[in-house]
Amino acid sequence: MTYPDSVRFLYSLGNEVKTAKYGLDRITTLLRELGNPERLPRIVHVAGTNGKGSVCAMIESGLRAAGLHTGLFTSPHLVEPTERIRLGGCPVSAARFSAAFDRIHECSERLLNQGVIDFHPTYFETVTAMAFLIFQQEKTEAVVLEVGLGGRLDATNVVHPELCVITSVDFDHEALLGKSLESIAGEKAGILKPGVPAVFAAQRPEARQTLDRRAAELGIEAIHAHEKWRAANVELSARGSQFTLEDGEEIHVCCPLAGEHQVANAVVAVAALHRLGIIPAAIERGIAGTRWPGRLNRASDFPEIILDGAHNPAGARALAAYIERFYSERRVVLVYGAMRDKAVEEITGTLFPHADEVIATAPRQSRAVDPGTIRALSGHPRLRTAPDLPAALALARTGDPERVIFVTGSLFLVGEAMTLLNG
Repeated sequence: MTYPDSVRFLYSLGNEVKTAKYGLDRITTLLRELGNPERLPRIVHVAGTNGKGSVCAMIESGLRAAGLHTGLFTSPHLVEPTERIRLGGCPVSAARFSAAFDRIHECSERLLNQGVIDFHPTYFETVTAMAFLIFQQEKTEAVVLEVGLGGRLDATNVVHPELCVITSVDFDHEALLGKSLESIAGEKAGILKPGVPAVFAAQRPEARQTLDRRAAELGIEAIHAHEKWRAANVELSARGSQFTLEDGEEIHVCCPLAGEHQVANAVVAVAALHRLGIIPAAIERGIAGTRWPGRLNRASDFPEIILDGAHNPAGARALAAYIERFYSERRVVLVYGAMRDKAVEEITGTLFPHADEVIATAPRQSRAVDPGTIRALSGHPRLRTAPDLPAALALARTGDPERVIFVTGSLFLVGEAMTLLNG
């Protein structure tokens, strides 16, 4: 198939969360038929609720700075599905993506016709298998693999990694992962394996107890990054942070990802890279060179437009703290759109009080919340609605030229903004 055809087929498989069919039998069967391309050298497997994408990006950048040929698998994408599979920091080409899709699709159809599997692998299972195939073909020396959802039954959990990493655990996808932090943490802890050390971010007590208990059951080394590496001389700006980490040796971190929460994410990435044996100089270069779009990144300076995919309560708290710290003296306009499976009332209750004006809109997705529903949930005194992002941005740009515009809520909306603002 052509690249557009392969993307259309993937989308036809349905939303990757709503159509997820948990269990590893199907992906295991598919990968066995392909010759087990998931058996790659030096895999870092990363789970968590918030920060796992940023941590993956920082770890991959550090490995690349150390001279390794890297692969990176993340989800979701912002603009194009090719973003999910990266080689040496760059998304794979459309031709490479479609060639891998053809191989996986052909294998899936054959297994279906033979009655070996019950239905075609899901969107996420298919792209996961494609990533493994491309990394095997490319002979990557190190791969950073982000869990899609949960961990224990996620399609990525077929690997035997060199290191497991679990970032901050919080509430999200409760219908699938459970309604308590203990339950959610238990699902994330499902990636832990005998003989494989783990790095944990700072956690709430309930989540930490669950992770520690599972690590003890497996008898594995568990590194609590924030306890092993103490941050000193922290300097925060609207565009990143600088600080020093100490654990017998000093690592000077210059993190280009904005937000105080990225300091904690960088500490986790440093702890992981150090445990992998990467020298401090490469760690420093790697963190400094990290790029991770759609998370507090500026898409325009005049007017100032900042994109951030704050799609769950923890993300909303991080964005609210960022606005309060750096933009409390500015007029803030919030362009917000969300999906129906998110905690919209809680997120808007956290974010909207920090905005002088709110424009509720909707990403171009069938599961998007109607802007009128957002207005009904909110008591914000200056809230307007717009049918789509172009109309919302046109409203946001009128008035005070010194205003700062935040586009947030859904990563789908952020992806649309990136395309629109980049022409």
